[in-house]
Amino acid sequence: MVPKATMEGARDPPVAGKRRRGAFTVVFLAALPLLLVLFLFGDRAASIAADTQLWSQVTQQSPRRSASSSRDRLLGGLLSPDFDEPATCRSRYEGSKRWKPSPFPVSSYLARKLRQYEANHRRCGPGTARYREARAQLHSGRNGDRGECRYVVWLPIQGLGNRMLSLVSTFLYALLTGRVLLVHEPPEMVSLFCEPFPGTSWLLPPSGFPNMNRGFWSSCPESYVSMLESGVVGYDNDGGGENGSALPPYVYLHLENMNLRLRNHTFCEEDHLALDRFNWMVLRSDSYFAVALFLVPTYRDELGRMFPAKGSVFHHLGRYLLHPGNRAWGVVQRFFDGYLAGADERLGVQVRVVPQSGVPFEAMYERIVRCTRENHLLPQVTDEPAAAAALPANSTARAKTTAVLVVSLKPEYYEKLHGTYYANATASGEVVTVYQPSHDGEQHTEARAHNERALAEIFLLSYSDGMVTTGWSTFGYVAHALAGLRPWLLVPLDWSGRGADVACVRPASVEPCLHSPPSLVCRGGKDLDPVAHLPFLQHCEDVGFGLKLVD
Repeated sequence: MVPKATMEGARDPPVAGKRRRGAFTVVFLAALPLLLVLFLFGDRAASIAADTQLWSQVTQQSPRRSASSSRDRLLGGLLSPDFDEPATCRSRYEGSKRWKPSPFPVSSYLARKLRQYEANHRRCGPGTARYREARAQLHSGRNGDRGECRYVVWLPIQGLGNRMLSLVSTFLYALLTGRVLLVHEPPEMVSLFCEPFPGTSWLLPPSGFPNMNRGFWSSCPESYVSMLESGVVGYDNDGGGENGSALPPYVYLHLENMNLRLRNHTFCEEDHLALDRFNWMVLRSDSYFAVALFLVPTYRDELGRMFPAKGSVFHHLGRYLLHPGNRAWGVVQRFFDGYLAGADERLGVQVRVVPQSGVPFEAMYERIVRCTRENHLLPQVTDEPAAAAALPANSTARAKTTAVLVVSLKPEYYEKLHGTYYANATASGEVVTVYQPSHDGEQHTEARAHNERALAEIFLLSYSDGMVTTGWSTFGYVAHALAGLRPWLLVPLDWSGRGADVACVRPASVEPCLHSPPSLVCRGGKDLDPVAHLPFLQHCEDVGFGLKLVD
């Protein structure tokens, strides 16, 4: 049941039947968010309802902070104004009302490139005459001359965070190379995201590509590395004909994290010149390889014009490309508006502990508490019961309210943090409420409903004012990059719970980390550390050998 607030000594005066019905309607509408959460989250609803009641008395007579309706719905020129059916994707423009203003202005050049890309996708996308012509060439068994329409087909792998990072990276590659992005959508991703481009589709038609059922792997004959080794393709136009017409019909680029490095022959200048001769490319990656594209001199000037602030790449492209479908967005909207929107501050806490790490719960929880305490993210508690912090009924003051959103596969972190602030008053009088929308226990990337909940929670986190995230977690990377926030990053612990002296650190930028930097043994060169030569790169705070973009 949803708990019902009462006031001692208060009685309803007699009213007419019409007024009673009106009062019932008001009460029902006020309770509706709680009823929805009860339906959606089961046993989690009782704690959510209790937290909501706890702080209602200190907020009901004061205007709560609400998302500004004056926010730029086109995100500074990122989004196209050409979508005329908002009901098909409610998140595209509603999401901008909940995000904090972006710390990064959108360059006019990036906005122009996005509009140009959209026009090209409409000309060359599925269902067009140009697409049918390009697909006929694909099935002919040879590459053909350089076509007007060229494509990169994205294949998903790993969990949702990895998929979002690699999808944005692939889109950036398409922008740089004049290709059209096509997405292979497996059952667990059906309608997970909205169509991002107006007047066309980014979905690869079901029968649109040869050998899709057979699969691709790093050493398959169609892979770029295999073609190099066998002499099918070479540098300096010594393979495939002058225009690439004698090349195979497509090339497969495998950019999966392998032994903590991306493959050789993927981010050297000569490799991208060779890859550019293929009209069709299939790409699979589990990494944020957008960082590695900055290592290719051919692309560097163009990237600099699109992103004057290097630390804004995923922030802008993620907000442009990734819009939750209506099912996932419904969860975001109901939960945010019902429980998070009215807080003075919102703190997101994302906890990801992989089973094989063996990190004890108490050690990880202690690190979270230390991080929030030492950086003044949450107030100290006292020995007094929480009820002692309630303000007198005639007080004109209002206690500050902070809503904490815990996102984790496990319930224990929420339960202990919720219990602490539910049972004890805070030293400052601040009212802290703690919520966790779901706790699936284990990751189930193969399940559509699991992915919808995960996507909803990524976006809920991205509407925070501050964030604590777990090192190495791609899920956390996506959330804080969408938000445009530098989070407090929990320093990785070893199996015994030992780690660095500090509980958490502040990253240099909002950009995600590339865990698996590429090997840069190019022709006549050495595998040098790019951080020593490129001022906009540094090693990651949580992954010492990783790379990230900074300003």
